[in-house]
Amino acid sequence: MDSAGVGIIGLGMGRSQLQAFRDNPLTRVVGICDTDEARLRDVAEQVHPDVATVDYRDLMARDDISIICVASPDPRHREHSVAALEAGKHVFCEKPLALDYADCEAIVRAADRAPGVFMIGQVCRFAPGFVAAKRLIEQGTIGDLFLVESEYAHDYTHVGGTGGWRKDPKRHPVIGGGCHAVDLLRWMAGNAHEVCAFANHKVLTDWPVDDCTVAILRFGNDIIGRAMVSIGCKRDYTMRSCFYGTKGTIICDNTSTHITLHTQDTKRIGLPALGDPQSVGVRIPVGSQAKPVAAEVDHFVHLVTTGAANEMDAREGARTVATCLAIVESSRAGGRPAAVRNEF
Repeated sequence: MDSAGVGIIGLGMGRSQLQAFRDNPLTRVVGICDTDEARLRDVAEQVHPDVATVDYRDLMARDDISIICVASPDPRHREHSVAALEAGKHVFCEKPLALDYADCEAIVRAADRAPGVFMIGQVCRFAPGFVAAKRLIEQGTIGDLFLVESEYAHDYTHVGGTGGWRKDPKRHPVIGGGCHAVDLLRWMAGNAHEVCAFANHKVLTDWPVDDCTVAILRFGNDIIGRAMVSIGCKRDYTMRSCFYGTKGTIICDNTSTHITLHTQDTKRIGLPALGDPQSVGVRIPVGSQAKPVAAEVDHFVHLVTTGAANEMDAREGARTVATCLAIVESSRAGGRPAAVRNEF
């Protein structure tokens, strides 16, 4: 089977995806694009693509490129994704899908019309600890979920992005980075229906948006969720997450080499029964990969080459953004509940 040609748009966020596509035996990076000419030149000297351009349309026009990776700044995801879909390409789009409802809708409509595969890049769905947690939950190891929690703690003080794109007032931290935590909760608990949130702005005071937000979410099956997003916190990057069930609890992080399972049902996991009625915490090794982009890209290539069912399509990306937008709406209204839009 001939390798599929790939074009990468955006070489800041896109360098990890570029390497993952280079490492996949079924793909070949044919073209790269970035508006920063110095960065474009630097990457071209390293990977020697057939084409290096500042105009993304040059990639769309090539017959030897069948896959477009959209890793450009968030405000341009609609422009680049729609153009690629209309050109008949398969599209891998970095999270978040977009920053508002209109752009999400446009991408969903374009994906519906297009023959190619569209996948949103919610990389935490491929983090080993979260994958292990999802598997244990689906196996019933911790019983019925009643509370799911995740946090996105990432100090943005010195990472405003080229040209300050992360400081765009439309790119609220809950949407731009916090979508990781929100999407993770949705992956575990299903669609959220209502949220209420509070926010403050005490650290990155020169940024145009609140830098800390805490949200409470209501999911189906009487599950409650909590998401914390901070882009000014003084600590190591983390997405520490807890999943509470009627028979146990899972504590995990995408930066840890293990997850912790608290359970009374020790027989289920191959340990002797305990006389003490309290649960026991078991550390389960999972390996460490803070941003498992290779697994994410490999999954996308699998979808393209096999036609397998796509659980990370444009609508799924739109629902995560819509949940984030509801959180922002509630926080700006002083915590007044906001309904979540799940239909696109």
